[in-house]
Amino acid sequence: MPDLRLLNAEPSDAERIAIDAVLGAGNGANNRTARDDRTKRHLLLPALRAAQQRVGWVSEGALGYASRRLAVPPAEAYGVASFYALIALEEQPADVTHVCTDLSCMLKGATVPEGAHPSPCLGLCERAPASYRTIAGEQPVEEQIPAVGPPLPQAGQSGLRLLRRIAAGVDPESIDAYIQTGGFESLRHARELGPEAVLREVTESRLLGRGGAAFPTGVKWEAVAKQQALPHYIVCNADESEPGTFKDRVLMEQDPFALIESMAIAALATGSSHGFIYVRAEYPLAHRRLQNAIDLARSRGFLEGFDIELRIGAGAYVCGEETALFQSIEGFRGEPRNKPPFPVEVGLFGKPTAVNNVETLFNVLEVVTDGGEAFSGIGTKDSTGTRLFCLSGAVARPGLYELPFGATLRELLDLAGAERPKAVLLGGAAGAFVGPDLLDIRLTYEDTREAGVTLGSGVVIVYDESADLVGALLRIAEFFRDESCGQCVPCRVGTVRQEEALKRLAAGRAHEDELQTLAELAQVMQDASICGLGQTAANAVASAIVNLKVFAA
Repeated sequence: MPDLRLLNAEPSDAERIAIDAVLGAGNGANNRTARDDRTKRHLLLPALRAAQQRVGWVSEGALGYASRRLAVPPAEAYGVASFYALIALEEQPADVTHVCTDLSCMLKGATVPEGAHPSPCLGLCERAPASYRTIAGEQPVEEQIPAVGPPLPQAGQSGLRLLRRIAAGVDPESIDAYIQTGGFESLRHARELGPEAVLREVTESRLLGRGGAAFPTGVKWEAVAKQQALPHYIVCNADESEPGTFKDRVLMEQDPFALIESMAIAALATGSSHGFIYVRAEYPLAHRRLQNAIDLARSRGFLEGFDIELRIGAGAYVCGEETALFQSIEGFRGEPRNKPPFPVEVGLFGKPTAVNNVETLFNVLEVVTDGGEAFSGIGTKDSTGTRLFCLSGAVARPGLYELPFGATLRELLDLAGAERPKAVLLGGAAGAFVGPDLLDIRLTYEDTREAGVTLGSGVVIVYDESADLVGALLRIAEFFRDESCGQCVPCRVGTVRQEEALKRLAAGRAHEDELQTLAELAQVMQDASICGLGQTAANAVASAIVNLKVFAA
């Protein structure tokens, strides 16, 4: 076993320097910070990433050195490193390209050249086919390919709210440009109102979370604010890995100061002294611009007793689940925790924590500026505000769109230039397929719920008559099989059995009861899986069978 040799392995000088840059000089394994009772174990993943960025992989010497510095048992350090798809524990070239082979890129004919690595969705769906390249060295390089995507389809359009600065072309790296367009006015107003008034406005707005679960933001924040245990944390879940989703990437890359401002408001309302933004590894431009925004906001005095740390993932879809994200930040394998207790009581580092995704937090600026009542007047009674939609696939104008809740799917597709779709996948791999008969459905939580589908994270992938829907289902099944963390039996076994059954159906070798088997697997995974990955792993497959009659004789 490799971990049995870790205690005696030594890093190279380059690896040692890279790890020390993260952990600091000296031992410091059990140093505690002044603000809370964390040990330095939470720096394990950043240290491993630093070593890989320097030499291209994590050797036994680097892993052993990091485990000794952090007083993490070698077997546990190995377990963490081996959990993440983008941490290489075997030597590989310094220059590595990951080519997306997921749903949107499949539709654009993605192929994996020799020497490249196939990859799940990279969140570059509007640029499909896409890839992600890393070059290790003293000055490591991470880049998205294509480096530049199509312009925002609604650029120049009036009436946009979440996208208005992006549509106007405001410089995302200039804090002065952000201030000139009203930046930090919502934070100033929130401080004038005070925490309790901000909570009232957010509650009155009836703002629901935009990550898929649609939980009331005000309820979550109030639950954290009333907890006596300290400190409280605010965490931005920017681990946007749902196939077909790229909205949060666009917001972080093109309007990063807005996220920092909204997190400062969330901290005020929840009584949080510290925040984390957890961003997936494949978003290097977002990493750079967010860190720039944090540094500038801090230096200009906008954070006032609140601070933010940027944390980078390492390739694990399951870390989009909030408790798995906590585990990852804390330096453990990104495996979901059982709930209860819920994060508002026992969250990050065992303390009360509010978790929101990027789009949800952006809405908070609108709530504070306009007031909760005015915000609730946009959209519908049960779906307030506007919503971002990620359009890709068979559309003339792929990209990010903002519409008030209540617009129809047909209206959205017309904006994107989709002609005669055969099927539309709503919500991504964990979502549902709909056919042409549902194009007039209103895009609201209540309407989609009544129709048995979901808005999820805002994914809208369009399939035309030439599309291979069976191939899409096989890719979805493969995705969930690969991304299951394996912690619970229903998901670990169910995702494998689902893929096997679909392959038999696709090959025409299925037994008469194969569809029944798939339905039973879906029910078991939904009822018994620990987290949302297993609970939703069969949704798209089941919807295609029922709504589109994919395997009908």
